[in-house]
Amino acid sequence: MVKFSKELEAQLIPEWKDAFVNYWQLKKHVKRIKLSRQQPHLNHDFPRSVFDSIRSISTKLLLFRSGSNGADDGQIIKVRSKSMEVASDDEVVLYQTELLQLFSEEDEVRPFFERLDEELNKVNQFYKSKESEFLERGETLNKQLQILKDLKQILDGDRRRSSDILSRSSPTYDSDFSEGTPGLHDSSPEISETDEVIAALERNGVKFMNSTAAAGASGAKKKNAGKPKVAMRIDIPATTPTRTISAVTSMLWEDLINNPTKQDPAAGSFISRKKMQCAEKMIRTAFVELYRGLELLKTYSSLNMVAFTKILKKFDKVSKQQASASYLKAVKRSHFISSDKVVRLMDEVECIFTKHFANNDRKRAMKFLRPQQQKDSHMVTFFSGVFVSLFGIYIIMAHLSGIFSPTTETAYMETVYPVFSVFALFSLHLFLYGCNLLMWKNTRINYNFIFEFAPNTALKYRDAFLICTTLMTSVVGALVIHLLLSAAAFSPTHVDTIPGILLLGFITLLVCPFDIFYRPTRYCFLRIIRNIICSPLYKVLMVDFFMADQLTSQIPLLRHLESTACNFLAGSFKTHQYSTCKNGQLYRQLVYVISFSPYYWRAMQCARRWFDESDLNHLANMGKYVSAMVAAGARLTYATQSNSLWFGVVLVTSIVATVYQLYWDFVKDWGLLNPNSRNPWLRDDLILKKKSIYFISIALNVVLRVAWIESIMRFRINPVQTHLLDFFLASLEVIRRGHWNFYRLENEHLNNVGKFRAVKTVPLPFRETESD
Repeated sequence: MVKFSKELEAQLIPEWKDAFVNYWQLKKHVKRIKLSRQQPHLNHDFPRSVFDSIRSISTKLLLFRSGSNGADDGQIIKVRSKSMEVASDDEVVLYQTELLQLFSEEDEVRPFFERLDEELNKVNQFYKSKESEFLERGETLNKQLQILKDLKQILDGDRRRSSDILSRSSPTYDSDFSEGTPGLHDSSPEISETDEVIAALERNGVKFMNSTAAAGASGAKKKNAGKPKVAMRIDIPATTPTRTISAVTSMLWEDLINNPTKQDPAAGSFISRKKMQCAEKMIRTAFVELYRGLELLKTYSSLNMVAFTKILKKFDKVSKQQASASYLKAVKRSHFISSDKVVRLMDEVECIFTKHFANNDRKRAMKFLRPQQQKDSHMVTFFSGVFVSLFGIYIIMAHLSGIFSPTTETAYMETVYPVFSVFALFSLHLFLYGCNLLMWKNTRINYNFIFEFAPNTALKYRDAFLICTTLMTSVVGALVIHLLLSAAAFSPTHVDTIPGILLLGFITLLVCPFDIFYRPTRYCFLRIIRNIICSPLYKVLMVDFFMADQLTSQIPLLRHLESTACNFLAGSFKTHQYSTCKNGQLYRQLVYVISFSPYYWRAMQCARRWFDESDLNHLANMGKYVSAMVAAGARLTYATQSNSLWFGVVLVTSIVATVYQLYWDFVKDWGLLNPNSRNPWLRDDLILKKKSIYFISIALNVVLRVAWIESIMRFRINPVQTHLLDFFLASLEVIRRGHWNFYRLENEHLNNVGKFRAVKTVPLPFRETESD
């Protein structure tokens, strides 16, 4: 049977951990009471002290005066509540326990109830604060939804009126419009209907610049007739290139089209259906996050109630008293149990979401509000066994066929090595990501919330391992087939196309539109890559710059893709003239572009974040990637121009970039090296229990960061060993990145815990502006 402490640790909300009942500290108090009962008392055969006797008499008098509320009920404790006013004119109820009966272990019992009162007050205050926050968010969302409905009604009315005018002005109905008055008379009911909606919006605080209600006089009404202009901004986040460009020119554009002196009201309207769709999507997402927060708060309440019940039962068992019933009555009367506002708001959100966002289909609505997680896959072991077997067969066949002999090494290394390296490095990175997922899960790091992944489609560690092993099994199988066909004297022109076909098959599967092989994950990956390549036009999210950091460690993979594509386009697989790509001027220039691109994308993301957040740390972070770009360019030039001048340039730029990167890794990304923290030279809060692991990780990161020394020392003997050494160094960089990922997300998680952020804050579309 699992202990409740472990069950509580597994179920509590990580970001709210400090706000939960400190069950483990209360257990320590109970243990002290148990130890004090087991110790022999010095005056066991003598009566209690005079002070204890006096206290006993006074307690009996207190019970006698309290009548049925005391002695008749057999209470041994009394929980009092008192209200206190806080600065926000809100009442805070504090609980305090009095002992109505003497305990032989009173020195331990009293601190237990004092700590229990502190925990109850803490839980109540936190629950009340979160409840008021979610209730306020619910009221705001209701207003936003009402504004959305009214604006859509105005927009639909304008479209109907425009279609009516167009139909009446068609050639078929020219005779009906010999006089203009009937057309104007027919549209008046629609105008009055729109005016009613405008009046309702104005009562809700939405101001219109040229509405009939604001115009007052009939002359102004005729002058300003038409589509109303709202003195309210529709804030659509600049998350796409189109919205980004629009945001840059929005101030000038709105000054032009929102000028109230314009005579054409239709030109002045900026309420469009596209903006309405974006606003509706934002409000829908906000409702989903609100519902998730309410579920978390409901879980918080139930877990804490169980914790109080369990610890009081332990106290009763140890002290041989029955104090739990009296205290649990007070707990059940407290706000976090007695309040039903969260449950009622959850029901209201379900009804609203079902009606307005799911076409009254409750089953569809609950797929959004309560998404079901995918089942774990158990095919990893099978594919792991197949991969190990095939890889062993490949090693034996490669040794027997002598593919690394001087006569065949060039052709084989140029055709097979680049493609195999691409899949091997990608699979290694994916395997380390699966290890990270497993570690994050075991340490209760909420990576789905940090990355904003949907819980029903997010990859689990078993899924990552399955993809990795399946991919490598396919690759090694293709290598074995390649060797078998080569040994069977098939045409090298056809055999050497197998690696390229394998790569094309992988790319086809990646963009496959059918719902097979983790389509949500594949499309999410492609969407993130698109956001990275188009930086800084897309708004930068956590998952975007996290993936961009991964790409900076996969530059060798990108260069192998370049060489493979060049060999295919140049027809080198048929002619076996691989010098065409290596000696080409365009190829050598593309090497610089490929090496610079990940650092450039990451630097542009930092620039975009500085533009959005006005935080100078992002500019400093951009400087780190610029220095890495300079160091990478110097090393590439030194590879072709080996002289003392470029050796010095490489040494200086690489040292500067490495020191810059190490400082940012430890201080900014990991939050370590703080000499004034509770854990010297680490940080105040640590998830891993052993501090030595952090120091070992620091040393390991330093060693792997200086692997660039090999590029200037040039430990090479022959082309085969050169390729193997390059692959080994590229693998070390991937391993360093996988090691870096855990501590980066640990620091991000602790920042969320410090601010009790467990639910995403969704920006809302409608906000009022000052009207001219």
